Amino acid sequence: MLKPLKNIPLNLVIESLSGNKIIPFNQEDKRDMKVLSTLIEVAKLAGKNVNKEGIKRPRPNEVGNDIEPFVMEALRHFGYRADKPETKGGKIKAAGYPDIEIIDEFNRINYIECKTYNIENISTTQRSFYLSPSEDFKITKDGHHFVLSFEIYEERTIGSMHLYKCKKWKIISVDKLLVDVKYEFNSDNRRLYSKNLILAEGSIT
Repeated sequence: MLKPLKNIPLNLVIESLSGNKIIPFNQEDKRDMKVLSTLIEVAKLAGKNVNKEGIKRPRPNEVGNDIEPFVMEALRHFGYRADKPETKGGKIKAAGYPDIEIIDEFNRINYIECKTYNIENISTTQRSFYLSPSEDFKITKDGHHFVLSFEIYEERTIGSMHLYKCKKWKIISVDKLLVDVKYEFNSDNRRLYSKNLILAEGSIT
């Protein structure tokens, strides 16, 4: 258990967790290439809209959450039906992979995860992709899986905040992505603060 599992194909993980397959992106398929060309325009428009005002955040790793609405707006601008994925239980969950579910012009399902990166650490082993198992998973259909990622940079500091903008973008197909599993042990408040564990307690006066 102390040794993480390494280089597991993401497509196998998704299929085992959800029962649905990641459809590989096929550069010989004209439909796939048409979707890619649209996503390129989506990336350009989303990045330009971000740069009109910038994103204010105290830390760069918080910017990724703010990119998603710009991507969603750009997808809809180009005629895609784009929404938060609905789980098998019919819930809309904001957290967790993937961020967006779209229906393309060929009435096919595609999933998109929005990311940001810093050019200084893009080649490092810093963890940047996360997938947590869930009993009510957000992937309910076979489809393409894309990551739309933006290179961000700090333009200036405004008080305690930093103003971030986009410099470049990348569109990634994760059908061949390899992932690792790192075991984690956890508990909850009910068990941690149970009476049979407490040795002493009191008030501060």
